[in-house]
Amino acid sequence: MAKNATAQAPKKETSRTQGIPKDTLLAWYDDMLLVRRFEEKAAQLYGMGRIGGFCHLYNGQEAISTGANAAISPDDYIITAYRDHGLALSRGLDPKSCMAELLGKYTGTTKGKGGSMHYFSREKNFLGGHAIVGSHVPIGAGVGFGIKYKGERKACLVFMGDGATNIGSFFEGLGLAALWSLPVVFIIENNRYSMGTSVARSSAVEELYKKGLAFDMHWEVVDGMDVIEVYKKVKAAADLAKQEYRPTLLEIRTYRYRGHSMSDPIHGHYRTKEEVEEQKKLDPLSYFGSLLVQEGIATDTYFESAEKRIKKIVEASVEFAEQSPEPPLEELWKDVYLP
Repeated sequence: MAKNATAQAPKKETSRTQGIPKDTLLAWYDDMLLVRRFEEKAAQLYGMGRIGGFCHLYNGQEAISTGANAAISPDDYIITAYRDHGLALSRGLDPKSCMAELLGKYTGTTKGKGGSMHYFSREKNFLGGHAIVGSHVPIGAGVGFGIKYKGERKACLVFMGDGATNIGSFFEGLGLAALWSLPVVFIIENNRYSMGTSVARSSAVEELYKKGLAFDMHWEVVDGMDVIEVYKKVKAAADLAKQEYRPTLLEIRTYRYRGHSMSDPIHGHYRTKEEVEEQKKLDPLSYFGSLLVQEGIATDTYFESAEKRIKKIVEASVEFAEQSPEPPLEELWKDVYLP
């Protein structure tokens, strides 16, 4: 099972996995494990000086990327902020091109120009990776407008951190989506601390879903450490968007196990080591693994094989990235807006 597997799935009379095929559940575990091991390798490479710039890791939030992507179709859209590695991998972007982007190589998702914060894939309808806090929220509303204008039955998932809910563009995006009834699901990944300040100190309203009440918007609070709950609630919101062109605000409560970015100590001055260790007892990967064991879906043999398979994928991504070329000089002025 996952390292430090301390989280225990609660015993319930009814099966939590009922109706979800075994192969699907195992694929979800593999996906969460891939995100975790990819991020651990990225941290190692950053520490070695192989990755430059900023690097925001997704450790602890894997249930969100896996559950949300499982809840939508390939035709739907995803747009997110700078903590984008996990969402990109769960969306199906090639780990090799993702790792190459981190190393600034020409084979990366944005040809080595974007780095950690700017993954992008038109083929996967993954629209970024945006570094300016909250700036992408109105863009997501714009994607929803385009969907409705063309009469399509699709949804756009807009992910953001808790800090973005204090930005003006957050309210503008929600206001437009509600006013025009756009098929958008706004998802707050509330990991409690924004960059390094608790929600209690940075927001007059600590229950962030309440920020959607002003727009009479459907909302839900979601346990972001439980991949099954994430899947079910995101799917319900995406279905509402597609069927009725109605937006939803989801506050998914989670916890990041690393610092805000690699330049931020894991504990920093805004939270204690004891708090982080306590939250690791709720590790989404360990919790889900325990549930699979409890319901007779997986054994230790499966978890051991998964570790080996995922390790090979991550190692191959690093090898690919290291052997890939740097962007050629003539690329400097391509895909760049010049007024």
